[in-house]
Amino acid sequence: MVPCSPRPRDPFERLLDEGVRAGVYPAAAWAVGDARALLSEGAVGLLDPARPDVPARRDTVFDVASLTKILAVWAVVGTLVDAGALDLAAPLGSYWPEAAGRPVAEVTALHLLTHTAGLPLRANLRHLYGSDPGAVRDGVLAEPLRHRPGAAVAYTDRAALILGYLAEHLTGRPLPRLARERVWDPLGMTETRYGPLPPQTVERCAPTEYDEETGAPLRGTVHDFSARLLGGACGIAGVFTTTGDVGLFLRHLLDPRPGTFSAGWTAASLRVRTGELLPPRGLFWHPAPGTEAADDVWAHFGFTGTALWVSPARGRWAVLLTNRLYVTRDPGPLSRLRDAFRAGAFA
Repeated sequence: MVPCSPRPRDPFERLLDEGVRAGVYPAAAWAVGDARALLSEGAVGLLDPARPDVPARRDTVFDVASLTKILAVWAVVGTLVDAGALDLAAPLGSYWPEAAGRPVAEVTALHLLTHTAGLPLRANLRHLYGSDPGAVRDGVLAEPLRHRPGAAVAYTDRAALILGYLAEHLTGRPLPRLARERVWDPLGMTETRYGPLPPQTVERCAPTEYDEETGAPLRGTVHDFSARLLGGACGIAGVFTTTGDVGLFLRHLLDPRPGTFSAGWTAASLRVRTGELLPPRGLFWHPAPGTEAADDVWAHFGFTGTALWVSPARGRWAVLLTNRLYVTRDPGPLSRLRDAFRAGAFA
C-alpha cells in the first residue's frame, strides 16, 4: 500500500500558529473568502490558557472591541441613510434637539464617520462624567470641540458613541435592537450579539484581560470599560461574534442581499472622504496599513486583537479574531503578524 501524502498545511494556519507559539495571543480564528465562497478558515491555540485540554475552534466567540463600530454602528447608519432618514451633511443641531445649542450642533454625521468632527480624544468617561449613563451622554454631547469640524482627522471613540445615540434618537430603539433587526438577523448572523453573554455562550468565549474586580480574565463581559459603564452595549464596543458571522457580513459588502444596508452605502464608505487631510479615511473604514487607498483594501481593527478587511476591486474579504489582550497591551507583535495575514489574503 502506498502511504498517503500528508495534507498540505494551510499557510494561514502556519502563520497564525507561529503567533501562538511566540506568545502573541492564546487563540486566533480566521476566515478568508470572496462573494460566493469561503477560501480558508480555521482556528489555532487554546480557547482558555487555564484549560489546556480545550482548543480554540472555528465557532469560538471573541470580544471584537472596536469592530462594533462597523458591525453595528456603521451598518445601522447605512440603513438610515438608505431609507432617507439621515442626511449625512446636515448639522446635528438642525434636527436633533439634544445637540442644539451645544458644541456638536454644527457637527454632521459625515464629520463623525470620517473622524473630522473635532471631538475630544479623551475616552475615560467615568473619570469625566461619573457612572450614570444619562450623565455620560449629557457630558459627551456638551464637551467643547478641539477644532472646527472638518479641519483635521483624529480618531476618537466618541464619534461612534454619538452616532449610536443619534441612531437611537432617529428610530426610538436601542442600538442592540437596531443592529439585530436591521443587520444581523437579515444576514443570518446568529452568533453575533452584545454582551454580557449567556452562560452557554460564555463556554465558547475566548477570555480577554485580567479584571481586578473579579480576580479573573474577563470572559463574556466586554473588555472596554466605557462600554461596561453603559451596560455593556454602546457604539464604542460591546459586540461578541465569530469568524463565520463576520464572514457573512463581509460577503454582503461584495454581494449585497435585500433587507439591510445597500451596495451604494458600501461604495460610498470604501473611498477616501477626507480630501487632502491625513490620515485618509472613508466612512469609519480606512486604507489597510501597508497599502494605499488606490490598492482598495479597507480595514478596521479592534483593541482586543481583532481585524477585518474587504476589497471590492479584488473581490475578497478577510477576518482575523484574536484575544491578544490576554497576553499584552503592546500592539506591536500582533500588528506585524496581522500585516502578514492581510498580505497573504489579498495577494
